[in-house]
Amino acid sequence: MANDVKPTRKNLMAIEDRIELSERGHGTLEKKRDGLIMEFMDILDKAQDVRGDLAQDYEDAQKKINMARAMEGDVAVRGAAAALQEHPEITTESKNIMGVVVPQIESSRVSKSLDQRGYGIMGTSARIDEAAEAYEDLLESIILAAEVETAMKKMLREIETTKRRVNALEFKLLPELYDNQEYIEQKLEEQEREETFRLKKIKEKKEAEEKAEREAEAAAAEEAEAKQDELEDVQPDTAAQSPAANQ
Repeated sequence: MANDVKPTRKNLMAIEDRIELSERGHGTLEKKRDGLIMEFMDILDKAQDVRGDLAQDYEDAQKKINMARAMEGDVAVRGAAAALQEHPEITTESKNIMGVVVPQIESSRVSKSLDQRGYGIMGTSARIDEAAEAYEDLLESIILAAEVETAMKKMLREIETTKRRVNALEFKLLPELYDNQEYIEQKLEEQEREETFRLKKIKEKKEAEEKAEREAEAAAAEEAEAKQDELEDVQPDTAAQSPAANQ
């Protein structure tokens, strides 16, 4: 609170420095928040597209695997799936978006040719091939969706954190600093007025004392002059009486 701050010029300078720093930080965080929101909106648009593709790929994969089961039977479908020799590989890296580290998922060996799937071409039908291809597409969509969804969640958390910091500066810290600054300035102005009034009183008192001294000196001078005049008046009379006394 403002009343807890000692009203000194040193504290006023310190508060002014904190205000300047906080205002710069507030402006920087506002720019970061706005930039994050713009990046988030781009990712959100991409996420919506990815979600739509994922839903469509899942629906297609389900239709084709059901068709393969109906035409070839579960045993043939499971046998084709078990024949896979090379499993997909996933590697993760990271990239920086407005100071937020988000994952970048890379995949390999997802989409395969007929000879890479491990099952014999003669022992299977086109239904199994179509189901395998549909699930490969579905897996690629899942990997992309995982990357986009994770990035979106990280960006959203960073936006919320940045917004809280901006609000804390704008609605809490800066108003408190402004109140403290105003309080100290008012107190310092009161102290200056009191000091000016005190110096004025001291000056008036000193002038009154000097005036009294001058008047006392003037009165003493007049009194001394009057006594001198009396002495001068008495001396001639004494001189006039002296011859008569001698006779």
